[in-house]
Amino acid sequence: MTNELKPAVESQSDLLFPSFAEAFRFWLKLGFISFGGPAGQIAIMQRELVENKKWIDQEDFLHALNYCMLLPGPEAQQLATYLGWRMHGIKGGIIAGAFFVIPSIFFLLILSYIYAAYGNLPQINAILDGFKAVVVAIVVEAVLKIAKKAFKTYWHVIISVLAFVAIYFLQIPFPLIVLGAAFLGILSSKFKAQSSKSKEQEANKSQTPEFGNRTPKTKKHLLKVFATCLLLWILPFVLLISLIGFDNLLMKIYLFFTQAAFVTFGGAYSVLAYVNQAVVGAGWITSEQAVDGLALAETTPGPLIIVLQFVGFMTGWNNPAFANQTLSAIISGLLATYATFLPSFLFIFAGAPYIERLRHNKNLNAALSAVTAAVVGVILNLALMFGAAVIFPNLQADIFAFSLAVLSFTALYFFKLDVLLVIIGGGLCGLVKYLAF
Repeated sequence: MTNELKPAVESQSDLLFPSFAEAFRFWLKLGFISFGGPAGQIAIMQRELVENKKWIDQEDFLHALNYCMLLPGPEAQQLATYLGWRMHGIKGGIIAGAFFVIPSIFFLLILSYIYAAYGNLPQINAILDGFKAVVVAIVVEAVLKIAKKAFKTYWHVIISVLAFVAIYFLQIPFPLIVLGAAFLGILSSKFKAQSSKSKEQEANKSQTPEFGNRTPKTKKHLLKVFATCLLLWILPFVLLISLIGFDNLLMKIYLFFTQAAFVTFGGAYSVLAYVNQAVVGAGWITSEQAVDGLALAETTPGPLIIVLQFVGFMTGWNNPAFANQTLSAIISGLLATYATFLPSFLFIFAGAPYIERLRHNKNLNAALSAVTAAVVGVILNLALMFGAAVIFPNLQADIFAFSLAVLSFTALYFFKLDVLLVIIGGGLCGLVKYLAF
């Protein structure tokens, strides 16, 4: 990739280059309509940007998507950031990435407060019971969908089983599982012949279209990105220390979610599995609250990983750092959100211009494939934990929850119904059960 590359959009007559105002209006709209989880959000961008508006070429879109799938964190939000950067540079990336998240921040804050303040009302509890059963179905469906993509060889199945055993039985931390899976993937690439598909990709390396018309001309760009993101991270850190000191829960929340943002490969479900293991184990929130949070996050637009804001909110609510419980919860939730999404901008602005150099690295691809396989085992652990909490509360089977979970799974997996409709339907079923009995 050379520094003299001209914008790909200008070289293709069938593509249209939008003004910044046009792009701004689209990203603002996207933040309010991006329901359906990562798959649905990516489909919306594909339809609008590639097919309808013709702002992005199909090959460029897929290249950006492939890179974002390699990163820890929310791939749909990172894809929006990448495409915004490609069209209008860093200011375009900031607008695209920020407005993809901002609407969901406010929606979930409102829902979190209602849940925390009024969740003990029997009607609210009944609706949440319906939500929880649907969440079990959602996570089981995620296991099957990701497994279909991740299990390319029997070796990947073995890695997934090992990851499940490690996290379910041995309680090994998620970051260590990721590192172990990557190490096994690299070993497999060294001692086993690559598949014919990989060889074909290597042979066609020279045919891969160049991408990244905004490649920086010097390394100063990279240093500026790192310095800016580091400064943006340090500011809340220093502010917290100056106001309430180092040894407090808010500081622990900020540091923990920063760490989570760098190790949570595999999307929102693997993030929640890691967070659930660490946060529930520390007594910050309960397993039932984690299930409720995922249900509420599914009802909002934006990235599903916004569920971490709920985790932060409930941590601050359960363990108030101030006399004002609501203020403590809001600050905790916003700190979790800020720490979760800031690294996404770093990954895009620093890495996107250079990713072509690593796209065909054999060891890297093998390591990432192994990590994806391990994520399946981790999410299976999450499904079992949620299923036990919802279907077998107090070690007694809940027939209603089991039946609703089965019906929800059937609706999602076989009939492909929209996840938001299924969640609303589950909540209504819970309310009807309460009113009828």
